[in-house]
Amino acid sequence: MSNDISALTVRKLTVDLASGFDRHWHSGCAYRTMYYNALSMSFPVGEQSFIDSVRDTMDRLPDDARYDKLRADIAQFIGQEATHRHLHGQYNAQLARQGLVNHWENWATRRIRFARRRRFSPMYMLAITAAYEHCTAVFGDGALRYEGWLAKAEPKMRLMWRWHAAEETEHKAVAFDLYRALGGSERQRVLSFVYVLFMFGLESHAQTINNLWHDGTLFKPRTWLGFVSMFFGRDALVWRTTGPMLKYLLPSFHPNRHGDPKLAERWLEAHNASWRAVR
Repeated sequence: MSNDISALTVRKLTVDLASGFDRHWHSGCAYRTMYYNALSMSFPVGEQSFIDSVRDTMDRLPDDARYDKLRADIAQFIGQEATHRHLHGQYNAQLARQGLVNHWENWATRRIRFARRRRFSPMYMLAITAAYEHCTAVFGDGALRYEGWLAKAEPKMRLMWRWHAAEETEHKAVAFDLYRALGGSERQRVLSFVYVLFMFGLESHAQTINNLWHDGTLFKPRTWLGFVSMFFGRDALVWRTTGPMLKYLLPSFHPNRHGDPKLAERWLEAHNASWRAVR
């Protein structure tokens, strides 16, 4: 099977995280920086889980030419996610050197091991992946759409996060389409999303608070002004992501009906000197 029928591209980003980055790389703001750092801490384990969930179910697709493009997209999805996992591993190694402690990785690992011990259905794990992919796609669309989200970040960190956002936008429908093609139930899809939304909100903020504690900025008023600005200011997360997130609950939902793929296309074209195609 050739991957040339897929619209997805696996890319290598030419950014050097091994040289480190500022402790408060996002606008000099402790809260914004530590929130984004928390997200990165979840990615290596999370991305591997997403890869495993599609690998564990893709062989159930009927041997039918109708699914050739989906199979090709899955192969590229796996490549993109593996690249994200690798780069965020480098990122997280720098965070450890800065004295931050990655609890989110341990929380996620324990949940995955529990699911395996209890022999949770592969379709359940795929539903979880589709739900998380919607969350990352909403954040990705926002990172590309609203200049202020990353405008004052350190340049290489802004580049890395928007590259990740562009690729999440590109492959946002792959796990969802596989779930639907395999006859996944609507009830499981919706309940999985409610669970994911709750856990994502809980763990992202728990890890952020822990990061701030180790950073020594948890009790500084300026830190919490950053929180208010990030979540409730102009183009803030609460106003710009709540509606798109909840659209996943609609029976008519499909990832490609929401967001703007041209945002990713334009960004990737404008920054094509910063990445190279792997396949």
